[in-house]
Amino acid sequence: MAVLGNMMNRPLLVSSILTHAVNNNPRQVIATAMGGGVIHRYTYAEFGRRVRQLAVRLLQEGMRAGDRVGTLAWNTYRHLEIYYATAGAGMVCHTVNPRLHIDQIAFIINDAQDVVLFYDATFESIVEQLRPQCPTVKQWVLLDEPADAAAGDMSVYGNWLGADDSAFEWPQFDENTACGLCYTSGTTGNPKGALYSHRSTLLHAYASSHPDALALSCRDAVMPLVPMYHVNAWGTPYSGLLSGVKFVMPGSDMSGAALHALCEQEGVTFSAGVPSIWQIMLDYVHEKGLGFSTLRRAVIGGSACPPAMITALGKLGVTVRHAWGMTEVSPLGTVCFLMPEHDSLSQDEKLNVLAAQGRPLFGAEFRIVNDGKVQPHDGRATGDLMVRGNWVIERYYGKPESALEDGWFHTGDVASIDPDGYMRITDRSKDVVKSGGEWISSIEIENIALEHPDVKMAACIAKPHEKWGERPVLVVVKKDGTSPTPESILSIYIDRVAKWMIPDEVIFIDDMPMTATGKLQKTALRAKFFESQENHS
Repeated sequence: MAVLGNMMNRPLLVSSILTHAVNNNPRQVIATAMGGGVIHRYTYAEFGRRVRQLAVRLLQEGMRAGDRVGTLAWNTYRHLEIYYATAGAGMVCHTVNPRLHIDQIAFIINDAQDVVLFYDATFESIVEQLRPQCPTVKQWVLLDEPADAAAGDMSVYGNWLGADDSAFEWPQFDENTACGLCYTSGTTGNPKGALYSHRSTLLHAYASSHPDALALSCRDAVMPLVPMYHVNAWGTPYSGLLSGVKFVMPGSDMSGAALHALCEQEGVTFSAGVPSIWQIMLDYVHEKGLGFSTLRRAVIGGSACPPAMITALGKLGVTVRHAWGMTEVSPLGTVCFLMPEHDSLSQDEKLNVLAAQGRPLFGAEFRIVNDGKVQPHDGRATGDLMVRGNWVIERYYGKPESALEDGWFHTGDVASIDPDGYMRITDRSKDVVKSGGEWISSIEIENIALEHPDVKMAACIAKPHEKWGERPVLVVVKKDGTSPTPESILSIYIDRVAKWMIPDEVIFIDDMPMTATGKLQKTALRAKFFESQENHS
């Protein structure tokens, strides 16, 4: 018969992160770029006071446990306040991606049944379109401090603060209570919601803070470039506060000039974002002949990080940790780093390791399946990537059916896993090119193209082929002021990949279509160039 332990059992709640942060790092700073060179700064202690006041006001305004509170907001101190006030009071913080189509945004708000929505001024035009379409939203609140004439106007955020919080205590409840809601980008069909619990969020924050993951500490100044409206900025609002970091919030100006200046001014040591935003930073730094005086670590995910980007940042003294995740995994599942046995490898060999998506965080478990059979972790076998764990979705919000198969979640990625646990994405299952019965990794083809000095962006897509089924085609955006030829680009594949893997042609375009989360939108490229062929094949 099992014997239970005699230890306390305290619920894992988001409010406990805030309490720990305020009690142990009260003077730590949260800095936000407000635009025009203005920086808003305050301490954890002041942040905690405002969060408590907001929680009191939410309750006074009739919000109840379980109510969904929406946000259309940038990475700012106010957005962070909403994260903690809603979750701490037992409500659900629903971050809405403003880059989605207006119809999808309206669908998401209505599906979540948000009762209040806080928004930044830059999204005013979106809000005006949404108001008549979203009947469940009772209050639309502008994220601003009120002018004297607006005192008492509850449509302005500053008036939600200032309540007497002296008698307020964070409520205690079941750690499986929902605290956050994020929707998939909805590239096919309507977006689907992932409803996170306090327990899953806390465990994700613990695991992602680990030295072999994000490695956050109170010595770090963290600038999250991934938006707080996209999978909770990869959990950094929780792991960062738990670790006592200095937060440096970029606000709405995501230009290379603004981000580099903020990074230097605030002494940023760590940042995280998708490859496209890092490319904006790199283009600016290279154009101006600049560097980074304090930035030492970059986490890159969302889509595969090209090895050329890892090399470029390395030359600037910035170590890259490649990461993999998705909305349904809260989002981090793996982070890539070098192990001691890699120290003796050449730089090219190390780069090959770092180009993988990495090893699982404790709490997430992976397997690969091909034709219904679980494949070995030998670094060669590939298959559909499946995951299970403490912060992996079990079912989508509002859906009665499970999202799992035999207890595992299908990620939609195709991958290999080696004996040390390094997982390497070879493609999205919908993007893989299958030529003559053999798979061609579009990611590998793209990464090689990005080594060409004149290539700014590259996407490998499948072209229908009568004999081979599909053949790879490379779509390229060239760098300004350059004139690469198809022949010069295709020549770099010689002796790098098998001859039959080399793209049949190169198509030049001016702008690459991107999804709302900064990924290449290959469905749009396939539709543009090959839809008619597919329809007649």
